[in-house]
Amino acid sequence: MPSSRENDDEVSISKSYSGEERSLDRQELGQLPQVEMMGSCSSKMSFKRVMSYPWKFRNSLKRTGRSKSLQSVLDGPRDVNEEQLVESLRELLNSEGQLPSKLSDYHTLLRFLRMKGFDLQKSKEAYLNMLRWRNDFRVDAIPKEFRFEEYEEVKKYYPHGYHGVDRSGRPVYIERTGMIDLNALLKATSLERLLKNHVDEQEKTQNLRFPACSIAAKTHISSTTTILDVQGVGMNNFTKPARDLFIEIQKIDSNYYPETLHRLFIVNAGSGFRVLWKALKAFLDVIGGNYQSNLVEVIDQRNLPSFLGGNCTCSEYGGCLISDKGPWNDPEIKKKLQEVPDVEMEYSNETNNITALEEALGSSEVSGVHNTPKSEQRGLEPSMQMGNVNDLVSQKIQALEDAVKDLKMSLAGLTSKQEELVRHIEELKKLASLRGPQNTKAI
Repeated sequence: MPSSRENDDEVSISKSYSGEERSLDRQELGQLPQVEMMGSCSSKMSFKRVMSYPWKFRNSLKRTGRSKSLQSVLDGPRDVNEEQLVESLRELLNSEGQLPSKLSDYHTLLRFLRMKGFDLQKSKEAYLNMLRWRNDFRVDAIPKEFRFEEYEEVKKYYPHGYHGVDRSGRPVYIERTGMIDLNALLKATSLERLLKNHVDEQEKTQNLRFPACSIAAKTHISSTTTILDVQGVGMNNFTKPARDLFIEIQKIDSNYYPETLHRLFIVNAGSGFRVLWKALKAFLDVIGGNYQSNLVEVIDQRNLPSFLGGNCTCSEYGGCLISDKGPWNDPEIKKKLQEVPDVEMEYSNETNNITALEEALGSSEVSGVHNTPKSEQRGLEPSMQMGNVNDLVSQKIQALEDAVKDLKMSLAGLTSKQEELVRHIEELKKLASLRGPQNTKAI
């Protein structure tokens, strides 16, 4: 369920995916204020500039082994004024020792600034609130420890999932809200486990889907296009359990994963939903002004399920909302992402066919089972699902040997960086000597 917004996102509500467009009553949120920053940077050598070299050197180590083009895509374009505000927020959080490296990147900080209209103090409080929630909810442990064994059962009663990308390369999330059977759903799982699975998917989107889509599109991607199919939805669907689930998911998305929704389409909106919309709009943190009823203008038919007017059925995987189709499953893109230290590749496996051996080997790709359509997996004997142990071990040994080679290359690059740091230290000493003998001795 979507809730997070961007400053350019849209919400489109139509009677059907190809039918007549009809807008509904809703209130626009205010526009973010423009921020004007004063000051300039000097190109001349200064004491402050030389002192910044150790920090730059430390950050450059993270980029060792990555190509400049890949790094440029993942970093994305930056606005000068926004960049200065991001650095101000970074310094503010650093001064309080509240900036974990995993969540210190430019785009994460920028999202919290946009969320609070670029108010530094409010952005800091929102960020700290997110850190407290992550600690209380044990978010970092979820991808490693949580196993959603009821995945397939849940999909029957709550059809939702990621499926392909839009024409700009953003991941597409689809939810068939009108087909949710809440009573059966809560028998198959619990509210707590649904929320854990939702957070697991959010983490996967932030740390895997967005980077993979960025590489595939060759441009920075940090938001999703969402489609809600609300056919059959009315006030009868908005029971207390449904309302509790809805509110909890909106709270998580809005407060802890802000500014990640680019565009929201609500399709097949009947008269029953129009009544419900008046109650829902208070919870949906979206803005918009331009409506589009034709999804094909935004999403290629090959990435659009047949039930939304597209050509895709994903029959070999049991349906489009089960397949998790997208660049994040492309082996070549995964290989590139493994070169990036900041991208996490460890997530709970949705097919729930992970064996103890595969977990011990630390790879879900060495087994043919995970690349086999689910309809074919069901006919395999357990021994066949395990695969050939010798082959698995051999592949793992080869992977380790390749890793050693990569490490040697990284060490060579590290030596070069060390030499660069030595040169900067010499420059620092020269500059300090001009300021007096005591400074030279201190260095």
